[in-house]
Amino acid sequence: MHYFALVMKQPDERLHGLIVPDCPGVTAVGTTLDEVVRNGAQALRLWAEAERSAERPVPETRALEDIIADEAVQADIGAGAVPVLLPLLADAGRSVKLTISMNAGLLELIKSEADARGVTRSAFLAGAARDKIMA
Repeated sequence: MHYFALVMKQPDERLHGLIVPDCPGVTAVGTTLDEVVRNGAQALRLWAEAERSAERPVPETRALEDIIADEAVQADIGAGAVPVLLPLLADAGRSVKLTISMNAGLLELIKSEADARGVTRSAFLAGAARDKIMA
């Protein structure tokens, strides 16, 4: 699932700010566009996990057309905000068994790196996938 966010250059010109119109309270800052998007995705994940643990529903994403039609969003875009997509990578609270195929040499490298970090291959692969999606 992805949410639309708005990124704005802050008045001091050194920071970018981010809000998620469909998720009240989700904000982030960063010195670069990449950093603010990474920080925004992390803030969105933490917010969604807090909402779920409080047994509040996480809102569905709106279509870009609906977001752009929102008067508050139009005002932000008119002031220079840029819409971006943020992935929601909140944990579902359960693991699912998966069978995959990959090159044996690559699997050996994954095991070696996972062992060096003190994690399982599954945890290593999940972390690598999160990092790739966030990038």
